[in-house]
Amino acid sequence: MTHLDTLYRGALRLTRDPDAAQDLVQDTYLRALRYQHSYQAGTNMRAWLFAIMRNLFWDRFKGGRQEEISLDDDGSDFPLYERLKDETAVPEADVLNRLAAEEVVKAVEKLPPLHREVVLLVDVEGFAYKDAAQVLGVPIGTVMSRLHRARQQLQKLLYDYAVESGIVHPGSA
Repeated sequence: MTHLDTLYRGALRLTRDPDAAQDLVQDTYLRALRYQHSYQAGTNMRAWLFAIMRNLFWDRFKGGRQEEISLDDDGSDFPLYERLKDETAVPEADVLNRLAAEEVVKAVEKLPPLHREVVLLVDVEGFAYKDAAQVLGVPIGTVMSRLHRARQQLQKLLYDYAVESGIVHPGSA
């Protein structure tokens, strides 16, 4: 149960639905208990659990028929800035930082699923390449190349936002 929070965060990123994420985590633990004999002592249990969860997720959504659910699908008519400002009651700089984080989340969501999952494992959850390769069932080189491509895509997706925000000047690399 020590990995419950981490698994839930990962499941929420995969499903984009709190109820489905809870179901996915529960099913992951059930399958882990059922197949505990296949766990090799001394290996990374978190990676093993993530591999189970990922396989369960892809089994449910195989064939590319994944349901796309927006993180901002709350039917609210309020601008994002006002919502964040009201929720946090923090200085404006903090609100703007949260807006930037929201742009990064949106950019990650636009990545193809194979690139998104490697970014989430390595850059968000902090998995080593070796452990991410184990979770994904691919060679380390594949993890590295997918991560490289994903980061390039993120850079392209976030460039316009960076220019509009004054973080970079137009035409700079």
